[in-house]
Amino acid sequence: MRTNWRSASILATVTVLLWATPTASQPHRRISQPAAQPSSRAAETQPTLPRPVYQAECRLAVEGSRATAYCHNPYPQADLVRLHIECERWWDIDVDTAPVELGAAGYAQLTSRCWKEIRSAWVSHRPAAPSAGT
Repeated sequence: MRTNWRSASILATVTVLLWATPTASQPHRRISQPAAQPSSRAAETQPTLPRPVYQAECRLAVEGSRATAYCHNPYPQADLVRLHIECERWWDIDVDTAPVELGAAGYAQLTSRCWKEIRSAWVSHRPAAPSAGT
């Protein structure tokens, strides 16, 4: 079977369109690249960084469209914790709760939700500013 120039040009055009269409039609999403895995020798020589002494210990539970963070601060320094939720649907508004100050031996439960599915949820920590009395 002999291919003529017209068939070859149509085939090339269709190939280019099929190749370019999926990337042009995909929505722009933030894709995080996995961190490079260090070699076992490098991992043994580098010490792990200790967690800052003000950070409360938080446990995160996601059930359907609701996320709850259970935080306890075992340290004497105060910690400001916030729950952040990124919703799956483009029209669903992402949620950031107000910061809650956890003093020594403090406990807090932060809850929020999306209308539909949750893509990701996390808790952020920030050291609380020292009060004027201390």
